[in-house]
Amino acid sequence: MTAQIALVDDDRNILTSVSMALEAEGFAVTTYNDGDEALRGLMAKPADLAVLDVKMPKLDGFELLQRLRKVSTIPVIFLTSKDHEEDEMTGLQLGADDYIKKPFSQKLLIERIKAILRREQVLRASPRLAEASTDQAIERGALRLDESRHECTWHGKPLSLTVTEFMLLFTLVSQPGLVRTREQLMAAAYGEHEEVDDRTVDSHIKRLRKKFREIDPDFDQIETLYGAGYRYRMAGT
Repeated sequence: MTAQIALVDDDRNILTSVSMALEAEGFAVTTYNDGDEALRGLMAKPADLAVLDVKMPKLDGFELLQRLRKVSTIPVIFLTSKDHEEDEMTGLQLGADDYIKKPFSQKLLIERIKAILRREQVLRASPRLAEASTDQAIERGALRLDESRHECTWHGKPLSLTVTEFMLLFTLVSQPGLVRTREQLMAAAYGEHEEVDDRTVDSHIKRLRKKFREIDPDFDQIETLYGAGYRYRMAGT
């Protein structure tokens, strides 16, 4: 099936040029001029991935993402101003999957979209795998991860994770106690040929911890080893 992309920006030149580039790659694109229009449109017609500008009238990208996250885990890529580094960190902390600075390469944006959709496809397993999800689920104490269904629970309580968050957690949990460098985590979540800043991984890990601590304030299983990376620690170890 053709992937549905929502492109949200108040710059009509970007909407026109990027939508043409995406359609040339075989994507179906719906464009929106502002966040308010996009929110109404995405509620009525969900997309497979959204590309959001940060600075927009009526409803900016951050508030749009906050509202979307209440009802959806749709993958989101933010477009941020080159001179506003804080935008990047805020977007990731709100649950965005990636960010790209303006001015940006359309080729880079298309490759990031493809990479995220590939991860989404892997996690949305085939019916055959879904039937075998019990065998594929990973259980580590109070944590249960079902890769085929993209489900995560902690003490039986569900967590809503983005694709990137799930991939990072899955990589850490697969081998508890093993230290994963930022480079290894980036390769697992973004692919070996994607260039991603170290801070992107740090922001996703921070967001993961926050989600766990919202249902369990004592959660401390994801450890930072300064200068080395991260590891998942089993309770009691």
